[in-house]
Amino acid sequence: MRAQNLRTNYMQISKASFEKRKEWWIGAAKEGKFLADPEGRGKGRPNPMSDPAMMEGMMGMMKGNVAMMVPQSLIMGWINAFFSGYVIMKLPFPLTPQFKQMLQAGVGTRDLDVRWVSSLSWYFLTLFGLQPVYNFILGSNNAASQMSQQMAQAQMGQNPMGGAEDPDKIFNAEAENLEVVEHYYILDGVEDRLLSSLGSASS
Repeated sequence: MRAQNLRTNYMQISKASFEKRKEWWIGAAKEGKFLADPEGRGKGRPNPMSDPAMMEGMMGMMKGNVAMMVPQSLIMGWINAFFSGYVIMKLPFPLTPQFKQMLQAGVGTRDLDVRWVSSLSWYFLTLFGLQPVYNFILGSNNAASQMSQQMAQAQMGQNPMGGAEDPDKIFNAEAENLEVVEHYYILDGVEDRLLSSLGSASS
């Protein structure tokens, strides 16, 4: 992020300051000073598929996810079959009409007040809203939290089934991007531009 900020805002500092920052950052990146483990440069993250212990842990995670998904799917099907079209509660606060589709799944009445919640919508709200309760009762590594952890890894650009990208390559690529930047200072010639604008304004 520091290198990206330097590449984005380099015109706001003088050429000498930019060159000094650029030289320091490129040198540190090439020496591996930003790496948590400089000894393991270029190796990247080990692939879990090649480690039996990590593979066993991943299989346990998948079993836990299946054990959680199967009963939840059965409950959802049971609720949808027997309670489809039913409303079970009314929220005590007003809502905009945009919430109608989310809160009244399975109810086809357009004139119904948006504060009424259908049984199917209440099921989904409690299913996804009880994550902190699961973490408090079962611990942070319970099966109910594994799916959210995998989604967080995917958003961070990590593949849980494979190794992460080598951070050394990322730093070297950023160093190459800095090397090709042609610096210019936004205040170069500001006096001439100011005098020119004042002269044109007075005339």
